[in-house]
Amino acid sequence: MNTKRHHPFIDRVSLYAKRIRDLREDSDLTQNEIAKIIHVGQRTYSDYELGNTRIPIDSLIMLAEFYNVDMNYICGLDDQRRPFPRGKSRKNNLKK
Repeated sequence: MNTKRHHPFIDRVSLYAKRIRDLREDSDLTQNEIAKIIHVGQRTYSDYELGNTRIPIDSLIMLAEFYNVDMNYICGLDDQRRPFPRGKSRKNNLKK
């Protein structure tokens, strides 16, 4: 009996790992360059692209903002590359 089960979390990790790698390569940047932008080491960033380590939300936001794509695209919730939502600055939102 085949008991193979579908694991949506694993599929999502594979998808966002591929998407951040594709975005980086499309921008002709190295892992080290992106790692510096999101304030992590190159090895940590490599683990994100390999799907070995989950991307913290703050790093995910920085990547989405840097590449100007919606986080839903990076996370695999949407296949259309929409721009990063630009609203009021975060500082103004935090003061409320």
